[in-house]
Amino acid sequence: MSGLKPTDIRVDLQLIADMIPAGSRVLDIGCEDGTLLDYLTQFKQVDGRGIELSNEGVRASVAAGLSVIQGDADTDLEAYPDKAFDYVILSQTLQATRRPDHVLSHLVRIGTHAIVSVPNFGHWRIRWTLFAEGRMPVSENLPYEWYDTPNIHLCTLKDIIRLCNKLGITIERSISVNASGVPQRIGSSLAAANLFGEQGVFLLRKL
Repeated sequence: MSGLKPTDIRVDLQLIADMIPAGSRVLDIGCEDGTLLDYLTQFKQVDGRGIELSNEGVRASVAAGLSVIQGDADTDLEAYPDKAFDYVILSQTLQATRRPDHVLSHLVRIGTHAIVSVPNFGHWRIRWTLFAEGRMPVSENLPYEWYDTPNIHLCTLKDIIRLCNKLGITIERSISVNASGVPQRIGSSLAAANLFGEQGVFLLRKL
């Protein structure tokens, strides 16, 4: 993965990277093959660490010279001390955890900030598929059939905001990304973001 260009990563990963100051201590949970960590190391000079469940992802990350270990967000986060990192990242993974509420609480405990991105099950195409076809939808952001999906807690952008409020987590920034990859701040336009955003990115903090 060496030689990455700024345009080589997904839109949501670029939004996450843009939120992280240079030189930060970063933990990327569910880092897959380490693409984001590699990018942050090259372009933001972060002190980066990663956790990945799959053997393939760990091998690819380590082969790229990244500091990544095998671990499970559902069981291993409690071993990390408070405020061990400046930023803790969980990208497109929260919906695959057994207890998203517990995972979120650990993220904002371990990091001064946490950045979470999720697919939005409230998008209008998903709603239309459920209404018109009466079956669980398959899309680019949710590419699995209902019987083989790793996503066990599908949620909407509104659900994420409500959960953060319940846990006493402050949302410092919230961004939706539409089908064309165009980001937009959610702000007061939650209803529109929940309808037209295919995914969301949230910058969180527990004060």
